[in-house]
Amino acid sequence: MQEQRLKALGEPCRYRLMLLMQQRSYCVAALAHASGMSESSVSQHLKVLREAGLVTGVKRGFYTHYTINREALGEVISALSMLVEKKPIPCDRPYYGCSEAEYVRCKAYVPPEERQDNKEN
Repeated sequence: MQEQRLKALGEPCRYRLMLLMQQRSYCVAALAHASGMSESSVSQHLKVLREAGLVTGVKRGFYTHYTINREALGEVISALSMLVEKKPIPCDRPYYGCSEAEYVRCKAYVPPEERQDNKEN
């Protein structure tokens, strides 16, 4: 689920919509006006955010008002924080942190530009 949420946040328009919704809920028309996007575009972006669990909608009369799901956003932030806090494994000998098979495969790799068969005589 985190991958889906990160992908949803990776789109600049969706991120901009999330920034607008950080203070209060909005209907599609208000988000479209505030963001300068069309209502259909806002609706499509909200659908992706809703499917990722990042926003929730509450029906009020004819309109649905969308707000940020702060719990889901907190889970994304926690997952990203773990990436920062994780200490890398040192690349020590004999295989510099890799399995022997990976080390042999990497060591045997020759970039295409350095291969003998690509050089013209």
